[in-house]
Amino acid sequence: MKVKEVIGIDISKSVIDVCIHTIQNNQQFENTPKGFRKMIVWTFKNITFSKQEVLFVLEHTGLYSYQLSQFLNDESLLFCMISGLEIKRSLGIARGKNDMIDAGRIALYGYRLRDELIPSKTPKVNISKLKSLLSLRDRLVKQRAGFKATLREQKRVYKEKEYETIFSVQEKMIEALSEQIKIIMKTIKKIISNDKVIKEQYELITSIQGLGAISAISLIVYTDCFIKFKTWRQFASYCGIAPFPHQSGSSINRRNRVSNLANKKLKSILNMCVICALQTDPEIKDFFNSRIEKGKHKMSTINIIRNKLVARAFAVVRRKTPYIVKYEIDTLKMI
Repeated sequence: MKVKEVIGIDISKSVIDVCIHTIQNNQQFENTPKGFRKMIVWTFKNITFSKQEVLFVLEHTGLYSYQLSQFLNDESLLFCMISGLEIKRSLGIARGKNDMIDAGRIALYGYRLRDELIPSKTPKVNISKLKSLLSLRDRLVKQRAGFKATLREQKRVYKEKEYETIFSVQEKMIEALSEQIKIIMKTIKKIISNDKVIKEQYELITSIQGLGAISAISLIVYTDCFIKFKTWRQFASYCGIAPFPHQSGSSINRRNRVSNLANKKLKSILNMCVICALQTDPEIKDFFNSRIEKGKHKMSTINIIRNKLVARAFAVVRRKTPYIVKYEIDTLKMI
């Protein structure tokens, strides 16, 4: 059914500001399930359209938008979560800012693109759990790395007897963080083993040399079990590893380059995967060396390998068969 009304929602920590686009009616509610129910009653009291003709558009604000998205999904209401940068750039030059104005701008954005926007769906519970656990693990790993770096430099400069307490406290912090990281990984593995779909995809992805446990889980989480992106190229663009042309008329004609608008965390993980693949996959290593010998740029070669790994991950999941290394196939043919 065609969308005839758009409700723009600006979300903050404690409240949500709501705007009904066609009548420009604004109201503020608590950012709680009780507030959401009041919002729904108020919305359909002020409009004459059915649920299937109304689209709720909200800015993706992570933790603060989680409850609302879950509520709208449970109520079978159409909603779409959009990045703040996309909304901001779509509206051109805009002056002034407050939550009510932002709600109106979100509603305007949604109304203009109401025939193009694809309604969002909340990910499975296990995907949400894995994403939160990965985020927590990442923070703990960074903290541990900070303590390790500081301790290493202090031991190099200070005398151990005079600074025994400083060394001891930091060593205990490193041990405690390492223990908590192990607990997180155990929980992650338990979730994977209890979910048939996630377990199957995890085993398929880890069959690819260069893609380990964290990279496999990250791919599953950010692709929502490979249903969020239709092709690996779309996902490569999301990660910031897809090159785009940079040309205009006859004066600007630069080489293709990747965009800075990307998920930097995933891009970093894929960089580590390339390093691992260069050490474990002879095919990738030969490809890298041959391009370097031809004088090709090192970073462009690394980016090609990142795309190869992403393409392989999507391929094994789509066909539901493990990855078979090419040189193993050639060896079998020789036997």
